[in-house]
Amino acid sequence: MLEIKDLHVEIEGKEILKGVNLTLEKGKIHALMGPNGSGKSTLANVIMGHPTYKVTKGQILFNGEDITELPADERAKKGIFLSFQYPHEVSGVTISNFLRTALNNLKPEEERLSVMDFRELLKEKLETLGITEEFTERYLNEGFSGGEKKKSEILQMAVLNPKAAILDETDSGLDIDALKAVANGVNAVMNPDKLILIITHYKRILEYIKPDKLSILIDGKIALEGGPDLVDQLEAKGYGWIEQD
Repeated sequence: MLEIKDLHVEIEGKEILKGVNLTLEKGKIHALMGPNGSGKSTLANVIMGHPTYKVTKGQILFNGEDITELPADERAKKGIFLSFQYPHEVSGVTISNFLRTALNNLKPEEERLSVMDFRELLKEKLETLGITEEFTERYLNEGFSGGEKKKSEILQMAVLNPKAAILDETDSGLDIDALKAVANGVNAVMNPDKLILIITHYKRILEYIKPDKLSILIDGKIALEGGPDLVDQLEAKGYGWIEQD
């Protein structure tokens, strides 16, 4: 579903990604790990189309279509979603209103949901994720704890129902209860028509969300790929043993 070919990316003249090759399959949960500064968040932002980053070489293909030059809103309409590492607060806009506006902006005008139809959809997703309706009447991320911000991101993913979801350090700063809640939410929305890419530093979220494949990004390149057992090797030995080109 998502293929990255020899991707080179720079920001302010500094090369961050130095030839990334990555294939993400539909119906799979893919994990991406690597040391600080290896380019993980850069890769997430570039897949989503962040304009700050400059692609100097390579391609990003989504369902066979080259989206390398597409703006972020067009990528979102095609079904790509990014859960931010540090979600922004939006004062005066409730989660419910934000989600209805975002969802309808992804749809052709004739398919947009009425208030009542949206409330039915939202209620279904809230029940699936174990989130109260009162939560959606709060202003988006305003005064939220770290766990609540990440819960909000997972709710957005459930409602918008993207084909490809990128979760950038969704486990960052979460206590064990919040981590389990987020993991349960991700597992609840996963299905055979979707792919999920989890970017993380730590093994613990992968104990609750089992990846089908793990890729290791070091110094802007994929240095190693393997199955879930690779996580245990990283936990035991760190990254120093992995050979780089």
